Amino acid sequence: MTERVECVVIGAGVVGLAVARALALSGREVWVLEAAGGIGTGASSRNSEVVHAGIYYPTNSLKARFCVQGKHMLYAYCAERGIPHRRLGKLIVAAEDAEVPTLDIIRAKAALNGVDDLEWLDTADTQRLEPALRAAAALLSPSTGIVDSHALMLSFQGDTENAGGAVVCHAPVLSGSTRPGGGFMLRIGGDEPMQLECEVLVNAIGLRAPDIARCIAGIPPETIPYAYLCKGSYYSLAGRAPFHRLIYPVPEAAGLGVHLTLDLGGQARFGPDVQWVEHEEYDVDIRRADGFYAAIRRYWPGLPDGALTPGYAGIRPKISGPNEPAADFVVSGPAQHGLGGLVNLFGIESPGLTSAMAIAEHVEGLANRRNVS
Repeated sequence: MTERVECVVIGAGVVGLAVARALALSGREVWVLEAAGGIGTGASSRNSEVVHAGIYYPTNSLKARFCVQGKHMLYAYCAERGIPHRRLGKLIVAAEDAEVPTLDIIRAKAALNGVDDLEWLDTADTQRLEPALRAAAALLSPSTGIVDSHALMLSFQGDTENAGGAVVCHAPVLSGSTRPGGGFMLRIGGDEPMQLECEVLVNAIGLRAPDIARCIAGIPPETIPYAYLCKGSYYSLAGRAPFHRLIYPVPEAAGLGVHLTLDLGGQARFGPDVQWVEHEEYDVDIRRADGFYAAIRRYWPGLPDGALTPGYAGIRPKISGPNEPAADFVVSGPAQHGLGGLVNLFGIESPGLTSAMAIAEHVEGLANRRNVS
């Protein structure tokens, strides 16, 4: 059986659904293909649900640009649609005097990214805001918050479907090819295998985006990066935390350190840590808890023994390895690979949730030829 649809988005995570929504609202016929039985079962359901401010990312990078733009879009959208969210604010903590200069670097980088609301706090300031916190100094980010990511994805799905689009689950993409006259042919598995023709193809599948790109004949292999799997585990706190804001240490090489986040019910969780892995697996190893206690007690010395319980794990879809600088988002469009109608999204790790609507706006412009790169 062969079907035809104007646009296909591979992957029903938060970015894929945001892209589908943008395409559908522009008047395009859109199908979202998802291998799993429901939306948002991958990285989109295994993160901190933090709305980032855009502080850490290199100036003029896509991460910086999309995060800052996406933050404003996301807050406005959530307020309009009644999606649960809160601007809790975040403290970036220098636990020791030696880390204080790093805060100056972070603040300067944030300003270059257009984040101009950071406040410098000394030890006394931080104690007034968060008495349980140990800090030589800290930065307060008032525009950092949290969001109900599943409610957000359901809203994106609803907008897509209301505009005539469809989300098709149990529909793994097995292979594909470019068509001589333009467009793409995909072979879809699942309960009802089919061939599917489309004019526009957006690869937004997250971890497997490089694998999917390699299985579509005609995409230049040199435009497809190698994928690395960087696992991060989370631990939940038994009882309530003595904090009202998100608490982050100064960043480390592969991530933002073992930080404290709060969900919308006030429950605290800590993570993620950094563990490079060869295969996709999500077990939380209780033996890693010792490292969590040590990391957390640098800024919360009062963390009780036995207070952490295994929570969940996620995997960052990295396209840079353990000994390399963190790669930027890669939005690979026709200017990169020479194929009209194709957009590959590679390395969409944090701040992908915050950036989702901005990425979607950019991809929709590429698909409708308003953006050239």
